Amino acid sequence: MTNPLRGEVIRLYKTLLYLGRDYPQGSAYFRERLKGAFMKNKDVTDPEKIRKLLARGEFVIKEIEALYFLRKYRAMKKRYYEPEH
Repeated sequence: MTNPLRGEVIRLYKTLLYLGRDYPQGSAYFRERLKGAFMKNKDVTDPEKIRKLLARGEFVIKEIEALYFLRKYRAMKKRYYEPEH
């Protein structure tokens, strides 16, 4: 029997994999951590637990995006403003 949330889990994995390309510690590091996190929870079958894990994954996506936006902001600020002394 196929779990109806399987498509959402795959979408989450692909989204995180895509975001991990620019991770500061490297994409290989991110990919290994991501795979480990998903493999740790591969045997979860309770739909409620899966939904909680999906919500946590969405939170991680927002955190990674915030990290990237902050890095971009700092780079632009450094480029256009004089350093404060």
